[in-house]
Amino acid sequence: MKDLNYPIGSFDNQDPQWNLSAADNIAYIAKYPQLLWATITNLTDHQMKTTYRPGGWTVTQLIHHIADSHMNAYIRFKLSLTETEPTIKPYEEAEWAKLPDYKLKMIPVSISLITALHTKWSNLMDALKIEDWNRLYRHTADLSYVDLATSRVMYHKQSAHHLAHIAILVERES
Repeated sequence: MKDLNYPIGSFDNQDPQWNLSAADNIAYIAKYPQLLWATITNLTDHQMKTTYRPGGWTVTQLIHHIADSHMNAYIRFKLSLTETEPTIKPYEEAEWAKLPDYKLKMIPVSISLITALHTKWSNLMDALKIEDWNRLYRHTADLSYVDLATSRVMYHKQSAHHLAHIAILVERES
């Protein structure tokens, strides 16, 4: 049985499944909005309001979370490219999921946001020089430093992770 929290495993930036070439990671991030839309396009209203696992978020909340999470990732990239080892502020994802906009049926708005964001983000990454991937940000949650190459791999994996959550629901509800 799949681990419903981590259906594709926990993050390991050395895992060859995720630690691909920069071009492959970027290509996945660029096409992710289309993959996401294709995954949810035939879901019923009931499925959109259903949690993908006990204690988890609804698919609607998950879509809004992806928009917020990837906005934060994009900003972390920009901060890292324009500042020396910026300290980034984490956000309370579970608390954000309780906000009113996460309950609204604004899925096309969040998908449009994700699409525009991923277009900007993937174009930014395509233009980076080799040395740019070594730029760091400091995460206050555990005081670790994360380089942009690792962050790129993390968000490739994180994107696939969220698609797997939706796939679990689709399989269960079919």
